[in-house]
Amino acid sequence: MSRSDYEVVMGLEVHAELSTKTKIFCSCPTTFGAEPNTQVCPICMGMPGTLPVLNEKVVEYAVKAGLATNCEIARKSKNDRKNYFYPDLPKAYQISQYDEPLCEHGFIEVEVNGEKKKIRLTRIHIEEDAGKLNHDEFGGGSLVDLNRAGVPLIEIVSEPDLRSTDEVEAYLKKLKSILEYIEVSDCKMQEGSFRADVNVSVRKKGDTKLGIRTEMKNMNSFRSITRAIEYEVDRQIDVLEDGGKVEQETLRWDEVSGKTFSMRDKEDAQDYRYFPDPDLVAINLSDEYIENIKNSLPELPESRKERYLEEYNLSEKDANIITSSKYLSDLFEGAIKICKNPKAVSNWIISDISRILNECEMEPIEIPFDSNQLAKLVILIDKGTISSSIGKKVLEELFENPRDPEDIIKEKGWIQISDEGAIKEVVMKVLEANPQSIADYKAGKDRALGFLVGQAMKETKGKANPKMLNEMFLEELKK
Repeated sequence: MSRSDYEVVMGLEVHAELSTKTKIFCSCPTTFGAEPNTQVCPICMGMPGTLPVLNEKVVEYAVKAGLATNCEIARKSKNDRKNYFYPDLPKAYQISQYDEPLCEHGFIEVEVNGEKKKIRLTRIHIEEDAGKLNHDEFGGGSLVDLNRAGVPLIEIVSEPDLRSTDEVEAYLKKLKSILEYIEVSDCKMQEGSFRADVNVSVRKKGDTKLGIRTEMKNMNSFRSITRAIEYEVDRQIDVLEDGGKVEQETLRWDEVSGKTFSMRDKEDAQDYRYFPDPDLVAINLSDEYIENIKNSLPELPESRKERYLEEYNLSEKDANIITSSKYLSDLFEGAIKICKNPKAVSNWIISDISRILNECEMEPIEIPFDSNQLAKLVILIDKGTISSSIGKKVLEELFENPRDPEDIIKEKGWIQISDEGAIKEVVMKVLEANPQSIADYKAGKDRALGFLVGQAMKETKGKANPKMLNEMFLEELKK
């Protein structure tokens, strides 16, 4: 049999760190990148005799996420102890939620290859993060940093509805976008604020019974997730084709070798010996509390996209790209309020800004300039102060050293030449140097005009007004 005879079945468990100022059960700060073990206290270090107190903001953010993903919100839920021993979990248990989560039975709609599909969500629950092990290659041991212990998480568990890497990527991007819009998580993948455990199984097409699944833990880049799934699918099919049996286990993806490696047998619920946490009271939510959060939800990506199509006549593709990130969408909205040119702002975001983000492997949240500076760039081009080719240079400068675009063009001497006499001089010089292009144009080869304008732009280092150049070249060529 070939790979095409098999169907891939996947479900995801996404962990998103919540953007609260303090941890889930204590008042320690949650700032990323602090010196090891400087954001800790007896509670998050799991000292005997300490008592946790639930951060109300964590519940609010989880309910927000549930409402934004079409979940049912539980009026009553509780916290449970999930027991397992690992060096970065000082209590030897994690406070999580087991059989009474805050949110259940939601869905997210994604679009892949022009087709829409609903991915069902089993649940969203709250839990605390564990600490971090820093492995010392030279000392041969590991050091524990507990700054992250107790940082609040929501875990978003999907049903096994995903059938391809394209669907997985579309689902993760949509989920990330929603969490950014409702401002419950910054979703910085490079900082581990948004990471996924990927459950993969394969079965022969036509089978209704699910295959044995493996789980790949803590994946925090779309590229790694896609590569890991493709490798694991091929590995499982090879095992089955050789007459073997896929083992249920937890795997680690190695980016360098491009392979998965076994970490441990996959645990089931009974292995964790869940029981209600006796130190925490039940979570009781009123209808009024949930309704108030529902009414406070901001405009979500799908709604913004529809508005962009109607108000600004953007193409569906452009509207999808811009609204896929709250930070791109906010940049777009802020800039058009100032420069009143949505098409130009959209073009800059879709083309050059997206290109630079990809080349530098940056997230939109890391864009170093604001909507005022982008709007100013568009205005300078619209006024003819600079050409669009100079605009590209200004944009690169904004990424490297953000400041007022007007200051940049003055510093660099990039102001567009719009003086008729100066442009005429360049036009005559280019015509004199290119008699063949004159003959080509007169013979009906219109591309010759573009060549001449290009030569003039080269001569002026991109500073000549292209509209004036075109007009003046046409005037001379018709003589």
